[in-house]
This record gives sequence, structure tokens and C-alpha cells, in this order.
Amino acid sequence: MEICIAAPRRDEQMTEWGYAQLDPSEELAKLHFFSIKTVQAGQAIEFTITVKEYVTPPLGAMTFFAQADKQTNQRTAPYTPSGWGNSLMSALSACIREIHRFPFEGETLAASA
Repeated sequence: MEICIAAPRRDEQMTEWGYAQLDPSEELAKLHFFSIKTVQAGQAIEFTITVKEYVTPPLGAMTFFAQADKQTNQRTAPYTPSGWGNSLMSALSACIREIHRFPFEGETLAASA
């Protein structure tokens, strides 16, 4: 009888730092930081995006979660842009799309009005 063990897919392989997690409930994550500027009303608004790469994502979630440091749509219904994905690029792209979804109505623009 021959036993065949399939090699894990590239995205299923655990990185070395992932072995530091003792319990999945700890939600150990590696952080990746990005910066993007949008221009509204002639002013540049800089957003910092933090992407968490989970060893074991929360139940039902994807491996990567991106979240911006500023809210948009502050005067109507404040919204924090974010995005989930199976890759760093997909989560980051989703968050950037959400940054562009609503206008930034914070202090930077209010001071010039």
C-alpha cells in the first residue's frame, strides 16, 4: 500500500514567526504598513493603512485585514475604510477602494472652508 501526501499549497504554508503563537485565540498577526495620499478640494490627505497578516484568522475571516488610520464621511456617518483578503494585495486594494468611496470631511478640509 502506497501513501501519497499532497504538498501544501504555497498560501497554506506557515511562516516561521507563526510558530510563536501558542493558541489560535491569541490571533497573532504580522503588521504591514502603507501610506497613500488622496487629493480633495486641492488638499492632500494622507492615510496610513495597517495590514494584519494572521497566523490563524478569526473564525470565518480571511488571512489579511487592512484598516485605514482615518475615517471618511465624518459629517454624515463616519466610516473607517477597511478590507479583508486572502492576500496582502487583495486586502490592501479593498481598503484603498473604501478610502475613495466616501469624501474625507475631517479637520484638514474644515480648516480651509
